[in-house]
Amino acid sequence: MGKYIHEGFFVLKCERYVIMKIETLTEIETIKLLDHLLTGFANEEKRTKVIRNYTMTLLMLDAGLRVGEVGQLLVSDLIYNSIPVTSIIIRAEISKTHRDRQIPLSQRLSQSLKNMFTYIWSKNSYSPYNYAFAMTKKYCQPSSRQIQRIIKRAAMQSIGRPIHPHMLRHTFATRLMRITNIRVVQELLGHKNLSSTQVYTHPNSDDLSEAIKHLC
Repeated sequence: MGKYIHEGFFVLKCERYVIMKIETLTEIETIKLLDHLLTGFANEEKRTKVIRNYTMTLLMLDAGLRVGEVGQLLVSDLIYNSIPVTSIIIRAEISKTHRDRQIPLSQRLSQSLKNMFTYIWSKNSYSPYNYAFAMTKKYCQPSSRQIQRIIKRAAMQSIGRPIHPHMLRHTFATRLMRITNIRVVQELLGHKNLSSTQVYTHPNSDDLSEAIKHLC
């Protein structure tokens, strides 16, 4: 039996079958990662990168976006009349499944978008049709690899292990499964088939710990 990690999945390879178990962040790891990403917010020199990296992370952690979708978002997808949208519409042309999907914003994600507008978009002559998270003043689309490096570095510094951005999406889905039904999760993730969503019905380490607590 062999094992390897692929984009947030823990994979066990046996002779006749492959078992895919998702990897997620624990609640404590999530807090540590987000706190680390906000380090330097008060420093004007670092503020732009801090806000950008934090917001990109929340789009995967609180809205379940794929890393490729984050990179292709335009300012107009996130801000309307200088105010954050109430729901993000992932356009069919940037979605992996080529279908639109709508995702309501969490409170902290909405606040983070306000910060993006206040400290970045409104000050740098951004067009609504510029890429929202451009890494340079040329407003080029950020690559998935660039975003992956940002997340990996932040994770190593905050929780002591590398993570793939897809683990943030897995964490989002796993948290949702505790509070709503699988059809809602399927819609928010943009899965064509329910079988793709069913992987999130398996318990993670937080679920196991919570179950043991209720024995006492």
